Amino acid sequence: MPADSDRTPPGFDAVVARLRAAGCVFAEDEARLILDEASDSTQLEDFIARRVAGEPLEYILGWAEFCGLRVSVAPGVFVPRQRTTLLVREALRVAPRAPVVLDLCCGAGAIGAAILAARTDAAVYAADIDEAATECARRTLGTDHIYTGDLYEPLPDSLRGRVDVIVANAPYVPTDEIRLMPPEAREHEALAALDGGGDGLALHRRVAAGALEWLSTCGYVLIETSRRQASATAGILEAAGFSTAIVRDDDVDGTVAVGRHR
Repeated sequence: MPADSDRTPPGFDAVVARLRAAGCVFAEDEARLILDEASDSTQLEDFIARRVAGEPLEYILGWAEFCGLRVSVAPGVFVPRQRTTLLVREALRVAPRAPVVLDLCCGAGAIGAAILAARTDAAVYAADIDEAATECARRTLGTDHIYTGDLYEPLPDSLRGRVDVIVANAPYVPTDEIRLMPPEAREHEALAALDGGGDGLALHRRVAAGALEWLSTCGYVLIETSRRQASATAGILEAAGFSTAIVRDDDVDGTVAVGRHR
């Protein structure tokens, strides 16, 4: 998260010391954000205590930074990762003029918000199975085109065949590997936002299987994946009828499988 490093607020050193003692790697940046957001000494102490106890900073602040935007988040809602900026970049690269974009497994709405910020001509629709996530997405996106339900199920029929770009940061952590994730994720984020099934690709298969029904001619579906799973995700898209490519950005540790309607 960005912070204003040109000033040192009162009490800064003491907050940094407490955060650093708790193992916070970015103690200085976090201290500035906590001090900026706390409205009084009581709330400040509450924020510090929660962070020292291991609660994600984003839940404490009520927002996460993504592509230069503040994205509303709430406890349990998936916190957007910087690697997902690659998914945004690729969506913008392939999107036509005035694109209709569908963000599946939208979480807090970070991807859709970043696309709208860059392309004011876009019409963004989003869906997630978690009602807490879609409530955050509505606050972030400021639109009524947010639907709560399982993948394509809650979408209006009027979208069929009209979507130019489907983006999906669907869960892709294999079930047995969730225990290896950092505590901030596995202990605080909803399991449904992390668990991708036995091989991590269960949702990728379902996204790919339903995509052609909703895409326009020459539309795209883009799925965030991992370096290790990239070939398998691309294979799923190819089997579903797409021509495919894999895009990798080591700077953000991001990987995206791109499928184009044949």
